[in-house]
Amino acid sequence: MTFDMSQFHQVFFDETAEHLVNMESLLLAINVQQPESEDLNAIFRAAHSIKGGAATFGFSDLAELTHVLENLLDKVRKNELPLSRDIVDASLLSGDLLKEMLAFHRGDEPVDEARIAILKQKLEQLSVPGTMVVPPPQAPQPAATVAGRLHIEIHPPVAMAVEELWQRLAALGSLQIMQALDEQADPVIPALALLSTESPCDDVVEMLAFLLPPESFKVVEDVTLEDDGVGFFSLPAIAPNGDIAFEEDGFGLFAPLPSSTAGNNADIAFEEDGFGLFAPLPAAAASGKPDVAFEEDGFGLFEPLVAAPVAVPAPSVPVPVKEPVRPESRAAPAVAPGTGENSIRVSTDKVDLLLNLVGELVITQSMLMQYGSGLDSVEHENLLNSISLLQRNSRELQEAVMSIRMMPIAFVFNRFPRVVRDLAGKLDKQVELKMVGENTELDKGFIEKLSDPLTHLVRNSLDHGIESPEQRRAKGKKETGLLTLRAFHEGGSIVIEVTDDGAGLRRDKILSKARESGLPVSDTMSDTEVWALIFEPGFSTAAEVTDVSGRGVGMDVVRKNIVAMGGRIDISSMVDIGTTMTIRLPLTLAIMDGMSIKIATETYVLPLNYILESLQPKPSEIKTIAGRGQVVSVRGEYLPIVSVAEYFTIDAPAAQPDKSILIIVESSSQKVALMVDELLGQQQFVVKNLEANYRKVEGLSGATIMGDGRVALILDVAAIVRMNLQKAHGEILTAQLH
Repeated sequence: MTFDMSQFHQVFFDETAEHLVNMESLLLAINVQQPESEDLNAIFRAAHSIKGGAATFGFSDLAELTHVLENLLDKVRKNELPLSRDIVDASLLSGDLLKEMLAFHRGDEPVDEARIAILKQKLEQLSVPGTMVVPPPQAPQPAATVAGRLHIEIHPPVAMAVEELWQRLAALGSLQIMQALDEQADPVIPALALLSTESPCDDVVEMLAFLLPPESFKVVEDVTLEDDGVGFFSLPAIAPNGDIAFEEDGFGLFAPLPSSTAGNNADIAFEEDGFGLFAPLPAAAASGKPDVAFEEDGFGLFEPLVAAPVAVPAPSVPVPVKEPVRPESRAAPAVAPGTGENSIRVSTDKVDLLLNLVGELVITQSMLMQYGSGLDSVEHENLLNSISLLQRNSRELQEAVMSIRMMPIAFVFNRFPRVVRDLAGKLDKQVELKMVGENTELDKGFIEKLSDPLTHLVRNSLDHGIESPEQRRAKGKKETGLLTLRAFHEGGSIVIEVTDDGAGLRRDKILSKARESGLPVSDTMSDTEVWALIFEPGFSTAAEVTDVSGRGVGMDVVRKNIVAMGGRIDISSMVDIGTTMTIRLPLTLAIMDGMSIKIATETYVLPLNYILESLQPKPSEIKTIAGRGQVVSVRGEYLPIVSVAEYFTIDAPAAQPDKSILIIVESSSQKVALMVDELLGQQQFVVKNLEANYRKVEGLSGATIMGDGRVALILDVAAIVRMNLQKAHGEILTAQLH
């Protein structure tokens, strides 16, 4: 039987990436002076999980580096070493290098071995109290390792051929089969083997746990020699009737002490999960034996060497096992009901297919609703009730399916504490990062594409926006600058803001640089138009080129990427107050509630979340203002009237506002009254991306299929409001010039 481990590599890659993200976030948030023990243990467990998985799947380079990191973190969590900024920095560097090594195993470029060796030596130096960390001139030589022996017992049921299992174990070292498995005997005779290996016992147990059920195997250590300077130890003599019950990761119960020692009533303090320190044995005056040293992670009871350090320890005595209770044996614990994984990994292609099918179902339901509206409600009562039930179930189904592909933007935001920390240190600035709305959900496709644009905006704010502590002090500001990442839903859009309280954009400096670059500019340009100049290719106001910015590349790429997603980016800024970069992204594929409207013979859809109210005004409520066109008075507030027919140049007779219906909509705190001929009704619509299927059309955000099979266009309210505002500003400016 061939068992292909590579089919599970993707699961390992994904889980390791999650562990690295969790470890990095904990390291960035930890208080170096007073760290919480829970945080230290969580960081250690993340490193330990990565090491165990890497060893199981044969990624020895990952396992070796993580083992050294794990040793350092273990000493910190046991209070054997104080946490320092150097240790945090080295741990973060280890996470970065592990990410590169993980990418290599996924098919990317290999990682320089010298970098790995240098980092290992740095971690080892930090593990020694009071040691100065000095970069080595050359890669360190790997320390010699000595094999330990493991007693392995295999019980039925066995999910694979025993011969193949022996082959896998033999690949880890020297395997001696002591007894073959005999399932025909009564009682069943288990298989026994002796494995001499340099691999840690934990790694062997994790490999067996991946291949066999937890109750099918047992592993007992004979000799385990630590490879990082702990030394050589030999097992003390244990009575033949002594039992040893092994717990996962060696945090369980140990064998009773020999009678000579036990007679002294020595107390040993055991800590939950083995995170504490064990009480040393009192010296046995009668026997003159030295104290017994305890080592965590299943290294058992060992007696320090008495001879010179170069002496070889005497052959150990195998630990007799007297039918230890199987649930307490050193095997992977069975997952209790209700405590296992409550999530599965599904390809996004399958989710997209499911989402499209639900969209088609909603369209079919709309068709049935339209056909049912013409039926007699008494004669076809049951049919109409069934259609109403289908509508309710379809809504619940589409909401559930849409939520599958939605992910919180925290997946993007969580990488920026590290970016801000590293870059602020490089620029000698003090910056506080504040994140708001991390749980705002958006499509997974946006999550993947937003990373690079947001990273550039954050770096730009740190480099160009926030001043140095000295400059901020001179301006009467706090020395620590504030950078805010904020995400929220507005209407049918997802809005992401990057705000800093820095120096702001300087209009005169941008215009001067634009003239030098040959761009057509004038002093009469609005601030919005001036700020938009920084998105021009090659435009930069930086005084000098650094490795952070100043080359004039980046902002134009940011705008290009945002526009490619069907969104836009806007800038607002005030000198010495700060700058806000606002990204607005539309829905690429969704099922939304909308109002279908009619203009002449055309049908359009208006997103319901933009609509405030609809009304039919009186002639006295309509006014004409010079430079603004017609406005309507709504409870004392004058709102501009936008004719949808004129906006899209629809061939229709000129309509009067008092003869039409006005729909009050709001976007970016600006209100307008859209003039339409008729309201057809409210229902759900499947949004199809217009740009992907046709081309970008100003004023339209997408299209949908109506219940009768016809295509209706969805209005982009934000674009219509923005165009009306720009038109009004242009008319006012023209009137002032004349």
